[in-house]
Amino acid sequence: MAHVHRTAQVAPGARLAADVRVGPYCVIGGDVVIGEGAEIASHVVIEGHTTLGPGVRVMPFATIGLPPQDVKYSGEPTRVEIGPRTLVREHVTIHRGSVGGGLTRIGADCMIMCVAHVAHDCELGDGVIVANNVMFGGHAKVGDNAYIGGGAAIHQFVRIGRNAAVGGMSGVEGDVIPFGLVMGNRARLTGLNLIGLKRRGFPRADINALRAAFRLLFRDDNGTFALRVAEAARRHAGDPLVQEVIGFVRAGGRRPLCRAAGPAELDLGEEAEANGAVETAA
Repeated sequence: MAHVHRTAQVAPGARLAADVRVGPYCVIGGDVVIGEGAEIASHVVIEGHTTLGPGVRVMPFATIGLPPQDVKYSGEPTRVEIGPRTLVREHVTIHRGSVGGGLTRIGADCMIMCVAHVAHDCELGDGVIVANNVMFGGHAKVGDNAYIGGGAAIHQFVRIGRNAAVGGMSGVEGDVIPFGLVMGNRARLTGLNLIGLKRRGFPRADINALRAAFRLLFRDDNGTFALRVAEAARRHAGDPLVQEVIGFVRAGGRRPLCRAAGPAELDLGEEAEANGAVETAA
């Protein structure tokens, strides 16, 4: 039987695995499912059709599964799903889906730091790190292993690609390509997420291929952007990482693409690496 503190309130119908721990003054709704080994600290509220995977940890004063901040929502039974081993820190708010989507999903092994807000119908992949005070608008999508810096604001419907990084205090109005780095208010593409790529063990050959493709796409000012995309796809036809970037660009979305303010603004790290200031990948 789950270990539930005597001051906590767990509604009839809630399904808690046998080894779940629920701390003081928590409130758990009747449609909540909590997986094996999960730990819910004190003063946590979990409502709605919410599922927490095995090993999820939720720190004090977080709220998960409350109604979305959407004037179109009128009480539909929408959902939240949080993947295994994800950590939700203090005062985080994660709202359930709204009409036209219905699911807010956070993947496995994520960390959502203090006072972040994940709005209705957002989708965060596995291994995403969201720093303190980040704000997501509704329907934002974040790829695996992306990093969102503290205080960043992500516009609704923005897509952030896999292994991308958003600098702290950035206002992100456009889509962020996979492996890219954006920062500023309003955010602009400033280069590759070299630190993230190297920490995750991407080989030097892969990073150099991404550099070449980014150079063509964003530093070269010959022809239209569409023509440069086609040329990058042709030159790097056998490279899966470059093709991932091309596929992201071609898929499009409801927001424009984050780009550099000018070709000279894009820093791909070649000079620093040549001078030995950047640790190169194996």
